[in-house]
Amino acid sequence: MSDLEQRVADLEAKMVEHGLVDPETIEKVASHYENELGPHLGARVIARAWVDPDYKRRLLEDGLSATTELGIGGAQLEMLVVVENTPAVHNVIVCTLCSCYPWPLLGLPPNWYKSPEYRARVVREPRAVLHEFGLDVPEDKEIRVWDSSAEVRYLVLPERPAGTDDLTEDELAALVTRDSMVGVGLPDPPR
Repeated sequence: MSDLEQRVADLEAKMVEHGLVDPETIEKVASHYENELGPHLGARVIARAWVDPDYKRRLLEDGLSATTELGIGGAQLEMLVVVENTPAVHNVIVCTLCSCYPWPLLGLPPNWYKSPEYRARVVREPRAVLHEFGLDVPEDKEIRVWDSSAEVRYLVLPERPAGTDDLTEDELAALVTRDSMVGVGLPDPPR
């Protein structure tokens, strides 16, 4: 175990020992975030938008209603704005104040998303930050940075990868990455 993992295990043991938390509850919460929420849900939304133009229109007009159509919603997703990457525009998401994030669609935010460095730098120098993630956005492509808040969460609708016309919705969902839905990456290329 790493130091952090050991500290978490020790804290959990103390809380259980003192009757502050039920070990079964801890397992249920962990399982919920590992299995029921996460990027696989956001990927379903993106893949549906790629194959269904009417759904895509609804998603861009009212993200919350469109995700609810697929049975996705809940806390941290009360107001969802979906922004579309195009050949002319690349979108990236940040929360400059803390780490507001669409948990029901993407699961828990990664550590880098919560870091003060990412939160400050992506606003000032988005091209440099995206380059550090391995994403080089052409100079002639506009980068738009969207700042999440307690009231509004954002989701990026990435461009559909070339060469995917024959893929099923499930196969397309497998190409969508969490990073592509935050805007710091692209969907995986088809194999």
